[in-house]
Amino acid sequence: MHCWFAEKLLAVALLSAGQFVQAEVSVVDDSGASVRLARPAKRIVSLAPHLTETLFAAGAGERIVGTVEYSEYPPAASRIARVGGYSRVDLERVAALQPDLIIAWQSGNAAAHLERLRGLGIPLYLSQSDHIADIASEIERFGVLADSAAVANRAAEVFRQRLAGLQKRYGSRPPVPTFYQIWKQPLMTVGRKQIISDVIHICGGENVFGKLATMAPTVTVEAVIAANPEAIVASGMDESRPEWLDDWRRWTSITAVARNNLFFVPPDLIQRHTPRLLDGAERLCEHLETARSRRPTM
Repeated sequence: MHCWFAEKLLAVALLSAGQFVQAEVSVVDDSGASVRLARPAKRIVSLAPHLTETLFAAGAGERIVGTVEYSEYPPAASRIARVGGYSRVDLERVAALQPDLIIAWQSGNAAAHLERLRGLGIPLYLSQSDHIADIASEIERFGVLADSAAVANRAAEVFRQRLAGLQKRYGSRPPVPTFYQIWKQPLMTVGRKQIISDVIHICGGENVFGKLATMAPTVTVEAVIAANPEAIVASGMDESRPEWLDDWRRWTSITAVARNNLFFVPPDLIQRHTPRLLDGAERLCEHLETARSRRPTM
């Protein structure tokens, strides 16, 4: 009787101990590389504001020990130690934080910095979400890496449901030729591979510069006039509508100007590859619907 009881206690003890043994985790990043960790990450350095925000969405915010400037959402991100900016990472600060995982932005962080980080022997995950649907799968992968899959999977499912709703509502609407303006000087837009092009498409729009392969190509005023967009959408640098959006009013031959289809979407909602991109997409879709409503009736 005592022997049986002792065996039961031993089995329970072994089972309990096993619950605290965290096995190796592995995911494939957006560069196609396999990222393997001996155990889920506990000290993460994020090298872009949108990556920090997405980590929080995946339930991994408490594991971020370092990030870059302008990582202020959610508010808790503002309290994380800074390691420079996404384009000028302080490699010594990164190393001093002793991370067990670095999450970097493939097209935003300097390639030379990424190579030096690899040389430190710290696991490196490269992120490059080119389509809005990619955000959901990235949330899930972050959940695997940080052992927060329960939170991450729920967030990813909510994201997919909202995205499907937008696609169903606007995907078959009459197309709206759209010019998306990132900045005035130089005059910058988005090319085919930029995620904002995908947002425009989901809303039933057509990026007038969508054939350009460059992520953020520079264009001319003459090229915009020739493209004759039906809607011009701008972002800018902050939450206020950029004054330069109204500079287009002098070009009355552009359909977007003639019909007053000059729209603004806050950059944090549409220029960051995070779950909030759906909020920006909803605003963009509403703007393009407004442009449709302003078409002359036959």
